[in-house]
Amino acid sequence: MSFSQALSGLNAASASLGALGNNIANSQTVGFKGSSTQFADIYAGSVGLGTRVSATVQNFNEGNLESTNRNLDLAVSGEGFLRYEQGGEVVYSRNGQLNLTPDGTLVNAQGAQLMGYGLNAAGEVQVGGQPQVLNVPADEMPAGATQNVGTTINLDSRELLGDTSSTTTSNGVDIDYHYSNNFTVYDSLGNPRNVTVYYEKAGGEQQVTQDIDGIDDALAFVDPDSGTVVYQDPNNTDNYYDADGNLIDFDDESFAVGDLEQQTEVVGIPNTWNAKVVMDGYYDDENDFDVSFNNNGTLDSEPQQAINFGPDSPLGDDPEPLNFDLNLAGSTQFGNDSTTSALTQDGYTSGALVGITFEDDGTIMMNYANEQSRPAGQVALAYFRNPEGLQPNGDNGWTATNASGQELVGAPGTGMFGSIESGVVEMSNVDMAKQLVDMIVSQRAYQANSQTIKTQDEILQTAINLR
Repeated sequence: MSFSQALSGLNAASASLGALGNNIANSQTVGFKGSSTQFADIYAGSVGLGTRVSATVQNFNEGNLESTNRNLDLAVSGEGFLRYEQGGEVVYSRNGQLNLTPDGTLVNAQGAQLMGYGLNAAGEVQVGGQPQVLNVPADEMPAGATQNVGTTINLDSRELLGDTSSTTTSNGVDIDYHYSNNFTVYDSLGNPRNVTVYYEKAGGEQQVTQDIDGIDDALAFVDPDSGTVVYQDPNNTDNYYDADGNLIDFDDESFAVGDLEQQTEVVGIPNTWNAKVVMDGYYDDENDFDVSFNNNGTLDSEPQQAINFGPDSPLGDDPEPLNFDLNLAGSTQFGNDSTTSALTQDGYTSGALVGITFEDDGTIMMNYANEQSRPAGQVALAYFRNPEGLQPNGDNGWTATNASGQELVGAPGTGMFGSIESGVVEMSNVDMAKQLVDMIVSQRAYQANSQTIKTQDEILQTAINLR
């Protein structure tokens, strides 16, 4: 019986050494998870019959993340497994060393295809749908016409009416202005169009009046030669008065009524500016709008203005009419130099695909030569309540079993799922120092069990020699 006990110990030590050897062999395997051997004793009644291997347990602790500076290398920082499809079967892995095939599929070294969430009809990631094989199309991004322009400006409140600069547009319109800013927009064919907005402090003329000698709103007239001012009774236009209300007899004066000129003054509207929009030198008064401010210098008028240029403009008949909203939100009128502090627009020309990047939430962004980006999909992660129940099938992959439970699929960075790290990989979680110590222990156990057999053999030999 002692022989069988020692043999069970040899078998157990051998199994332990096998697990340790596998761990050590895969100490540099990306995404590898080490395992350990568990033992159980064997009894027949009260008699011990040795030991046996009860289980080989996988260790799913996270390994160290190591930078590779390769944007197609991914690692899961936290819980979850990358989801692959290989030969019609779903495979789970922590190894994110990917390659991009000519047809745009992301695959690992074994050809397994990375899975995640695709796009809806609007080109947005459809989270929560059925995971599918991800694909990055190589198509060129078509041009996008400008639809929104945002500009934040300050218009100098110290500007004086009439103290303006001037320009003439390509269609022969003279424009006076105090300040202008320009920006580029794009038509439906991706052609850049230069737009300039001219801002002029608004104002007008007002008749000068005065209340004299009980006459309300007497109109002022001036003799251009002497500068003498007289006032006309609005109720009796034949009567003129001096500033003291005395009726003037023109027979006694050195000037005649016919020499008088009505006196006016330029009256400004200090909180209002008129804006004129010119595209590629072309002016269309349909795009004029006013910008009004409160007394504290903040915007009072509607910040968003609709700008439209049709076939009569430099666009011609080739691209579609250019319609965009010009938003002046945040603009001010303070006593500082007129300036533009912010400017954005959402149009762009066409562009070829120049590369892809991965966001922390697993979104795959396609980057184009026109400095635009758009998603190609989103990497999905799988979570198991009992990952130790997964069945290892080699090539850094596992398959689900009844013991692991059913997968939970979700987007990285949500719930229990970790985030996606790009340009790094997760190294093996094998602790080499611990493996070497455990190997020494298993080796000693193997030697000790061998010694038990040797001792039993000597005892048996002694018994045979009893004659």
